[in-house]
Amino acid sequence: MDNKRNPALNVDRKNRRKKMKVVVQVFLLVLLTAILVNTVFDLKTYSEPDRASWDQTEGFIAISYFGVGRSGSSKLVAKSQLNDHLKVLHEQGYVTISQQDIIDFYERGKPLPKRALFLSFEDGRNDSALFAQPILEKYNGKATFLSYANKMGASEGKFLQPKEMLKMEETGFWELGTNGYRLTYINIFDKDGGFIGVKDENELTDKSDVEYYNHYLMDFIRDENMIPTENRQQMEERIGADYELMRSVYTESLGYVPGTYMIMHANALDQGMNNLVRDANVSQIEDLFKLNFSREGSAWNTKDSGPHNLTRVQPAPYWSTNHLLMKLRKDTGERLQFVRGDEALAEKWSLLDGAAEFAGSQIIVTSPPSGKGTVYLNDSEQAAFDATTTVSATLLGNVVGKQSIYIRHDRAKSSYLRVLLDNNVIRLEQKKEGELPKELFTYKLSDVKWGEEDLRFDKATVYSKAQTQSGARQDEPEYPINIPGKRQLEVSVTGNSVRIIADQQVILERLSIDPSIRTGGVALEAQYHEQNEKDDIYDAIFDQVTVTTEELPDHKRTVLFTSKQTGMKGAAVKARNMFDTVVDWAIDNF
Repeated sequence: MDNKRNPALNVDRKNRRKKMKVVVQVFLLVLLTAILVNTVFDLKTYSEPDRASWDQTEGFIAISYFGVGRSGSSKLVAKSQLNDHLKVLHEQGYVTISQQDIIDFYERGKPLPKRALFLSFEDGRNDSALFAQPILEKYNGKATFLSYANKMGASEGKFLQPKEMLKMEETGFWELGTNGYRLTYINIFDKDGGFIGVKDENELTDKSDVEYYNHYLMDFIRDENMIPTENRQQMEERIGADYELMRSVYTESLGYVPGTYMIMHANALDQGMNNLVRDANVSQIEDLFKLNFSREGSAWNTKDSGPHNLTRVQPAPYWSTNHLLMKLRKDTGERLQFVRGDEALAEKWSLLDGAAEFAGSQIIVTSPPSGKGTVYLNDSEQAAFDATTTVSATLLGNVVGKQSIYIRHDRAKSSYLRVLLDNNVIRLEQKKEGELPKELFTYKLSDVKWGEEDLRFDKATVYSKAQTQSGARQDEPEYPINIPGKRQLEVSVTGNSVRIIADQQVILERLSIDPSIRTGGVALEAQYHEQNEKDDIYDAIFDQVTVTTEELPDHKRTVLFTSKQTGMKGAAVKARNMFDTVVDWAIDNF
């Protein structure tokens, strides 16, 4: 039999391939053309809300992000995180409002939407505009983009320039604002009490040794003895000159002065500032700007706040979606609905307090303000006393905070064993019925490495000569509040014996516990640490959670729960993580 293929069939096959190739090429060409046209001509525009339906006169929330990055960092929120935040606010009825809406609210008594949101992005960064724009388009959101005037026309590539800002403004999704003329620090002292003086942001490249400082407009300029080097008139002229520079630079580059100001640093005007300096700023602010967000920490602005004493909240890059919702609940009293994530996994747990999101392989437990957020694994209390119950997870919450794993948590008797990761220290507690918790074991883990680039430079304050000479502040913590942790924990209980493995090292073997603690299930918990004075809400993050029991005498192992992603889903997650790592490396290096 002749095995050679018919030439005619080969020709037909080639023709079909050519046609298919042409179809694919045409499709790709159309797709690329659409992307190009959309990018060049900016076809998407903002749709104005129906203001005639607004009838709320209580107030509005203000949320301001320092910056947005592709994958996030210690200072920038990830674009996916920003999307999650704005998505849930959109779904719960929040409508973004403009600067003019706020002005009309205060000056003309005009109403706002039932849930009103003023959204902004500070620092004037290119990446914030790049990554936030598609998200604003998706939810038809309006935001204010704030810049520093001395970056207008500057050669620093990370800052957006006037031409791009004006183009953004034309879409309707953006308005413009300012953080001031410059980011300059004055009256700087290092940790040894050494006087540094006045430095611009780009001159102060290493901030790790800086202990005391203030912002340019926040005080008299002082010498090494904290004695003013300028009199009142000179101080007022210096401060007035900075505002005049804002006026002239913005007028020349944009054609007008942005109407919204967020003074650096926040909260200074009402927290111990010299009254003469305060008055010099207030008169300039009220003359130049319609709105001033002088405060940070609370999101809620009422009718009584006034247009020049507004407040905003700045979500940290480590805030989960539920963290933001919990904060807004606290500030506004609104009963916002928390996100649950994967419903199939969420149904396996009971929420005792706080909030919990089941996201991929992670369980993110969020504490209520100054409280504990707790989830309990359903039907996890049925293991026999002599069986081995094991809980393993990677704990990814910030170092400063408390993440707990409970075993034999008897809710009726309020008895339990608890393994607590608290500021890089492992603690084991037992609580018997009717008694207070008793600490059985502590173990300090190896130091968590962090760099100056992770430091939140937010210690600007009022201080004295004596304080600067005492060196580093006595209450200086070991770790900043924004440093992420990563610890692998495995806890096993058999009979009245407990074993703990941390980062694949056995740190506790066969410690005896009270035999009265015999029954109960597994729980996970989040609690904030008092070191974080600005935020009493905490996200405990438990990744790759697995709960098993092993029964005697046949050592039958039963998996009660696992959040590990296996098979095609697990492979897809690994591939995506590898891709993100490569792209992030390319962005950082090129």
